[in-house]
Amino acid sequence: MNRRDSIRSLFLGSMAGGLALESCVTAPEQEINEKIWQYQYGRTPKEAAYDEKLLSEQFFENTEKNTLTRLANLILPPTEEGTIEQAGVPDFIEFMAKDFPSMQTPLRGGLMWLDNHCNRTYGKDFINCSEEEQHQVLDLIAYPDPKANEQKQEVQFFSLMRNLVLTGYFTSAQGIKELGYQGNQPNVWDGVPEDVLKEHGMSYDEDWMPKFVDQSKRNDTAVWDEDGNLIS
Repeated sequence: MNRRDSIRSLFLGSMAGGLALESCVTAPEQEINEKIWQYQYGRTPKEAAYDEKLLSEQFFENTEKNTLTRLANLILPPTEEGTIEQAGVPDFIEFMAKDFPSMQTPLRGGLMWLDNHCNRTYGKDFINCSEEEQHQVLDLIAYPDPKANEQKQEVQFFSLMRNLVLTGYFTSAQGIKELGYQGNQPNVWDGVPEDVLKEHGMSYDEDWMPKFVDQSKRNDTAVWDEDGNLIS
């Protein structure tokens, strides 16, 4: 089993924790609306308003976002199925950082630790270090002492980042494709097969057939009225 297969297996048994601190930085309205539209179906008005609030705020500064993106790429390098950027992992972590405030300090503190350590060791920020130097730093926090009663904060930070990256990537279209997950495959059911009906001496009433299921509408999104009645 190679490193990426190991990480894939790790993901199947792990879920991310929480993070966030709010900022008054506002994203362009069009960008917010586009992001909300992606998750519009199935959202109550209260949930949609909450999403809009979070999407209109910014937690990570641009320099932090760049470091976070580089770190995510080191945890899960690009493959033919997709990249961290294509899967929207940085934006996912940004959203989580605002949705779960308890994760905010560990994330921002961890990013600061990376830069401080690299400045002391290599004389430059983490993002400006060579890939070999970056891996050397991550080796210090990716493989903690299993006998330690309590792991260091930088080790906890990397564990949190790894969980967020795995969750963000493997719940995206690119990640699901890489997992090979198929799920339920849609098909068209047009009734009991004719040979089975004949075997039992039965048949459908042609006048009723169009009233059962209209397959021309099988891809339409269901719509309910305010009283919960299905109207389409």
